[in-house]
Amino acid sequence: MAKFLFTMMLANDLGLPTRLVPIARELADRDHEVALFNPAPAPSMLIAEAGLRNLPIPARPMPSPMMDLAQAGAAWDVEEFFAALYPNEETTRGELAVYMDVIRDFAPDVVVDSFGLLTCLAARALSVPLVTVLQGNIHPASDGFLWWKKDRTAGLPSAAALINRLASENGVAPVERCVDLMAGDLSLILGTPETDPLPASTGVAYVGPIVWQHSNDTLPEWVTRLNPDKPTVWVYSGNPRYAPVPTPIDSIVVIRAAIAALKDAPVHVVLTTGFQDLPLELGTLPLNFSHTPYLPGNAMAATVS
Repeated sequence: MAKFLFTMMLANDLGLPTRLVPIARELADRDHEVALFNPAPAPSMLIAEAGLRNLPIPARPMPSPMMDLAQAGAAWDVEEFFAALYPNEETTRGELAVYMDVIRDFAPDVVVDSFGLLTCLAARALSVPLVTVLQGNIHPASDGFLWWKKDRTAGLPSAAALINRLASENGVAPVERCVDLMAGDLSLILGTPETDPLPASTGVAYVGPIVWQHSNDTLPEWVTRLNPDKPTVWVYSGNPRYAPVPTPIDSIVVIRAAIAALKDAPVHVVLTTGFQDLPLELGTLPLNFSHTPYLPGNAMAATVS
């Protein structure tokens, strides 16, 4: 049997873990040795709930991140996004070293990554085969996040020079763009050619939507007993607050918009936050709102109106 290590850009939300956990669980059920690496609280809970191994941060300390979240939130494409995440060479070098320790210590046969620039670079530096699991607009051949604008603005920032210095230090060939490292030996694209079009020459494999849920997961009784005379609306916000202070990528805006739109509507609103607590600043939810940190996605989707 083979050893698979699942890596991703580290963030305290479920966006990336939910696309990797189903694949990891399937491989583990086929008796392969599987581990994931995301020590953030919410991903750790999802990984544990799936009965999978989550590797700890190695002895080498992880540097504190230095990033421009406003630039990241408004990025045209992945290249500009990475420029916002990796502006400091020494911090980025230290983070890369941690990922290389994780891969070296686990010694996988394959690294399976989603949106982890430095984990992809670490896998290449250690000559480990790389599979990437990506949204279409994260693949190097995509038209970016703002695809409908057609012509990319000239002169947008890139971290390619910084990343290439680190690549050179570790025996990896330079890349024209950081995003080029996202193309694995095999790239799996979430979605379909119609929803996430890429040039046929890219040779990617489309795998459709991937959603995690135990086959025997059921909804709590309070959800199934909601009055069927009213529609049920499910709102999933993601992480309302990524830090003690507001940031440009916080999902609290989703909750506030849902409250504004639905607080007086004749509907049941079930609000989930992906193993996150509600910020105290929201106060008491409207009477037609119910909050719980997590519900199984497929079961909930089959229930809502």
